Amino acid sequence: MILVDTSVLIDYFKGIDNDATDKLQFVLDSGIPFGINSFIYQELLQGARTEREFKELKTKIYFKCRKKGFQIGSTIDCLVAQTAVENNLLLLHNDEDFEMVSKVIKLKFF
Repeated sequence: MILVDTSVLIDYFKGIDNDATDKLQFVLDSGIPFGINSFIYQELLQGARTEREFKELKTKIYFKCRKKGFQIGSTIDCLVAQTAVENNLLLLHNDEDFEMVSKVIKLKFF
C-alpha cells in the first residue's frame, strides 16, 4: 500500500507533470493500493481556492450517501470507509453508519 502525500495530490489535481505525479499516475493505472489519512484529506480541503474545488474534493462517500437518502453521523466514518475501499481492506465494525455506507459504495466487511 502507498500513502500519497498532499504535495503529490495537489500537483496531480492541478495537472502538473513531474516525477511524483508520474509515479501517482502509474499507481492509479496499475491498480496498486494507495490511500490518504484524515490529515492529508484535511490539508486538501484547506488548500481549495474556490468553492468548486472544495466541493469537488469533499464530494466523496458522505455526499454519495446523502444523495441516496442515508445520513451518515460522522465524517470520520466516511474517511475510515474511504481508506478501506481505497486499500481493498476488510472492515471490522460495530457501527450502523457503515451498513448504510455499504449500500452506496462497495465495502467489504470482516
